[in-house]
Amino acid sequence: MNDRLNTFLSLADAVIITDQEHHILAVNETYARITGYSIDTIVGKKAGILRTAYTPRETYKKMHEAIRAGSPWSGVFTNQKQNKDLWHSSITITPFNMDEQTYFVGVFRELEELDRGFYLNEERIRGIQGSLLKVLAISCEIRDPGIESHLLRVQKLTELLAARHNERLQLGLQPQALSLIAHSSILHDIGKSSIPEGILYKPGPLADYERKIIEMHTLIGVDIVDKIYAELDDDLFESELSTAKSIIQHHHERWDGSGYPHQLQGQHIPLEARIVSVVDVYDALTTKRPYKEKWSAELAVNYLLEQRNKQFDAEIVDSFITLYNEGATALND
Repeated sequence: MNDRLNTFLSLADAVIITDQEHHILAVNETYARITGYSIDTIVGKKAGILRTAYTPRETYKKMHEAIRAGSPWSGVFTNQKQNKDLWHSSITITPFNMDEQTYFVGVFRELEELDRGFYLNEERIRGIQGSLLKVLAISCEIRDPGIESHLLRVQKLTELLAARHNERLQLGLQPQALSLIAHSSILHDIGKSSIPEGILYKPGPLADYERKIIEMHTLIGVDIVDKIYAELDDDLFESELSTAKSIIQHHHERWDGSGYPHQLQGQHIPLEARIVSVVDVYDALTTKRPYKEKWSAELAVNYLLEQRNKQFDAEIVDSFITLYNEGATALND
């Protein structure tokens, strides 16, 4: 190993130096102390000796792409010490070309001493958020034995439609924003938990006052979410609940301004609510309900097409149709 690389071993952070095949050539005392491996024991091993399944595959993929291109890379790893305890660290890996050889110097900074809690990567955070929102939505609407299937179908179709619409119109929404919309969509009808069953599942036509009561579920749902967030007092769900509130409150607005509760029109209706509006109606039409028979997928799609620029954003309907034509919307079959 080139002697000039040895200077990195004097850093206060943990340092590892490997060859181009990722065999460990040297580590410093800090690295040995944190991992529990003695220097003599770990030298010669592959750098992946500390690897765990808790670090997302995408992280390793991006790391390998960067270092193969000869570029430095920074990220966060969840590794494992010799005693099997987890070790969370930020790392910067830099390639050095010396004496016709390539070396990689990794500088780790331990995250275990953070003041609050346990480090979670973004993928695990999204998984936890999605799971808890699902439990919340289903538990609030447990009166209807078919509601779980409806909520999960709406969530899945929302995920597909948001991604397709983003791709088709080149909106530039990042994966985290798309995930927010999909996770939050499962709460779209949470306010119906406070609507009397006699009205909610009435088999015949609704009286005007009954329809007004049902329309209140959008505002009731927002109030429920506000109370949940006030109790949590934690930033972990701030984005999810903010997006959920937007969907809950506005997924019954109509493109032509004749919807409720605020008669918003066109682009004034939030994008996430416009997406869920199309998905929710499609699933409702193609599912048997106490007050209606099940429609065929073809009839439901024809209804969406008839309501372009009336009830729905025409571009979102067109994005949905591309999914339908590919068979991706057939979740009821």
